[in-house]
Amino acid sequence: MDAIHWDNVLVLQTSFLGDTLLTLPLIDTLRERFPIERLSLLCLPLGRELLQDHPAIDEILLYDKRGGDRGVAGLRRRAAALRAKGFTLAITPHKSFRSALLLFLAGIPTRVGFRESRGWFLFNRRARRDSARHDVERNLSILQALGLGPEECRRALDFPLDRSVQEGVDRKLRALGIDEHDLVIGVNPGSVWPTKRWSPAGFASLIRMLRAGLDCRVVLFGGSDDAAVVEAIQNRCERAAISLVGHISLRELAAAISRCAVFVTNDSGPMHLAVARRIPVVAIFCATTPSLGFYPYTADAIVLEKDLACRPCASHGGRRCPLGTEDCIRQIGPQPVFEAVAKLLSRGGSPANSPQPSFHPEFVAV
Repeated sequence: MDAIHWDNVLVLQTSFLGDTLLTLPLIDTLRERFPIERLSLLCLPLGRELLQDHPAIDEILLYDKRGGDRGVAGLRRRAAALRAKGFTLAITPHKSFRSALLLFLAGIPTRVGFRESRGWFLFNRRARRDSARHDVERNLSILQALGLGPEECRRALDFPLDRSVQEGVDRKLRALGIDEHDLVIGVNPGSVWPTKRWSPAGFASLIRMLRAGLDCRVVLFGGSDDAAVVEAIQNRCERAAISLVGHISLRELAAAISRCAVFVTNDSGPMHLAVARRIPVVAIFCATTPSLGFYPYTADAIVLEKDLACRPCASHGGRRCPLGTEDCIRQIGPQPVFEAVAKLLSRGGSPANSPQPSFHPEFVAV
């Protein structure tokens, strides 16, 4: 087998934002365990915005596969750009054929991927992908093709935050009436896939319960795509929450989440970001199931789900319920979510700089 040259390494992850976050332990381990001189990340535009200041990454390259780099012409153009960078080693946990083909066309001499990838034959070093493990551990296991031991394939999610970003977000929160002494409960009602979103009525009822039962401020999170659902929730709960939609950028999202005592969320990218900031999480799993390997990777979390034979209906959720019932959404009421929040608060929470003792949350069938 050819020798590995570590001087110019590329990591490719062009899936969703949450998948990019779950690749960070792989990047951190690469930096710590191998003699890398330069490490670059190829990702989607949202990933570049979120990770632009990450200390383990020297350069973030953009692959806008749904925009300017769409299609065969875009693939060839991006491959030529990567070839000009002179990468000596490329690693991708992404299973798509397009990702494997891109690295092959870029002429990168050592290409590492999973045997189960659709483009497995385009890799010259391969690792087995264990579908039963959490995605953090699956991603780390790819490094076994480079000599990492199986016992080293566990590592906490971590997202370092620039102090100036946190200070800027704190100023914005103060302008919205939230100061450093307030108990803040974060609520994230969005997700890329509609069948992964708990109902606006459920979130609104939860917010009313939180305000009535706890001395807290409730903050609604969401991007521009979530503006309509956040507004629907606000209308239902008589604006008992403070909305951050339009007030913070994606780059500031981690800092805003860091102000929460508990973060209530659907199965989504912000859920993983909260884990990476050591914030206790209540995760509501609707169409997807934790068995897919994307549950919050921490013991400081409670996962709520309805045990239904039709779940999961797709690996990422879907645009609509295949049965037309949305039972996985409708049959989760606000009371168990409120109780999960109260339970995490009673533990005393986890400050953002505390160590994580375990990676397995509490799973609750409601």
